Amino acid sequence: MKLTVFGATGGIGQEIVRQALAAGHEVTAVVRDPARLPVTGAGLEVFRADLTDPEAVRPAVSGRDAVLSGLGARTRKDAGVTARLTRTVLRAMEAEGTRRLLVVSAAPLGPAAPQDGPLDRTMHAVVSRVLRSVYDDLREMEAELARSSVEWTSVRPPRLQDKPVGGGYRTVIGGTPARGRFIGRADVAHAMLAMTQDARTVKQGVGVAY
Repeated sequence: MKLTVFGATGGIGQEIVRQALAAGHEVTAVVRDPARLPVTGAGLEVFRADLTDPEAVRPAVSGRDAVLSGLGARTRKDAGVTARLTRTVLRAMEAEGTRRLLVVSAAPLGPAAPQDGPLDRTMHAVVSRVLRSVYDDLREMEAELARSSVEWTSVRPPRLQDKPVGGGYRTVIGGTPARGRFIGRADVAHAMLAMTQDARTVKQGVGVAY
């Protein structure tokens, strides 16, 4: 497939690029600073952009089979950046007629699993309160997706870890894996690539966790 990756220098974004290249896909990695992308390989095109102008981004999404975004706030001070930058991506995709988009969101935006006990629900409430500004940003991003014409999927992981890809994770379309407290960034990338051609996930939030 021909794929475009936004946020390609981030933890999940790098893994998407690395795994996509290993699988033989053609990858366009959209970055602000090419020097921050350590991934190399045949089939990789590095596209420099700052995501302030949808017109400037259109060539990066034109003719692509799917667009995957690892964009997100690195700290609470960055809250607001995810919705704003995703809006640019959406406008560029709509202008080019590119349909498929997968983004990274967060588990607290999905419904709590019915099987979760008091400890999981308490942890969920505390994290949501501490990171309220970040999650408000993600809610606005998901609202932008819902208003768009693209075939989007919002992938909602819990706490992220730096672990090699293992594939031993659970996914729940429209829900959240019970007692799903962690997942590796590499496995989030693996799940996103697997969902690019999964019609069941179109216009859905998908919980992923170990």
